[in-house]
Amino acid sequence: MSRIKLELPADFSFSTNIPVRISDINYGGHVGNDSILALIHEARVQFLDQFGYKELQVGIGGLIMKDVIIEFRRELFYGDTVKASVKAQDFSTSSFNIYYKLETQSGANLVLVTAARTGMVCYDYQSKKIIQLTDEVKSKLST
Repeated sequence: MSRIKLELPADFSFSTNIPVRISDINYGGHVGNDSILALIHEARVQFLDQFGYKELQVGIGGLIMKDVIIEFRRELFYGDTVKASVKAQDFSTSSFNIYYKLETQSGANLVLVTAARTGMVCYDYQSKKIIQLTDEVKSKLST
């Protein structure tokens, strides 16, 4: 069976630290896959916030997630702090990708825990339609 292999960007424009909460831990004693998606969501919200955006207010519309790829590399545990790095790229008329690199400290080194990508679409929640990204949004998010 073939496996997904996600290639991450060489550099990331934003990073934040997110602590692992006890509610992130599953019955296996480590962070569950659903909590990894929640950590990615938190990183995305903080990434957008630096530009004054909210997921429902990015330029003239909001964002909706079209797809997600998550590549699990290593376990996370309660008490770990995740360094979440984020970069937006691959812009088209109405969509773009956001890449995520989740790392944690292991001794003196940061080790990769998760590589992920979300496909985001500019969306008008009132009309329930996909809309175009503005040049301003593309310019800000691609920095």
